[in-house]
Amino acid sequence: MTLPAEYTQEKVESLACVYAALILHDEKIAITGDAIKSLVAAANVKVAPYWPGLFAKALAGKDVSALLANVGGGSSGAPAAGSSGSAPAAAAEEKKEEKKKVESESESEEEMGFGGLF
Repeated sequence: MTLPAEYTQEKVESLACVYAALILHDEKIAITGDAIKSLVAAANVKVAPYWPGLFAKALAGKDVSALLANVGGGSSGAPAAGSSGSAPAAAAEEKKEEKKKVESESESEEEMGFGGLF
């Protein structure tokens, strides 16, 4: 099978390790460097010797099911430049400020004798 040009050898190697780790997880087998190495070898894919151990260390102690459930969950590592928190928190803060503004406007209207007009 011929792979597309954008599939570099490094990409193929890392994908082979990812798939091996997923197979191990699915079969409820411990994700170790040796297990990944065995699966990759069985698939007849040659990988650099550091890949299996690297993936095993990266997944050590992690809940792989939770990682898979959060794929595409919108969780980014750091807030965007100039942002001071998450978008939902910022939206909630904006709503609070808007509510305070509306309350203060209605109080000033009442003080001026416009009570029920607005």
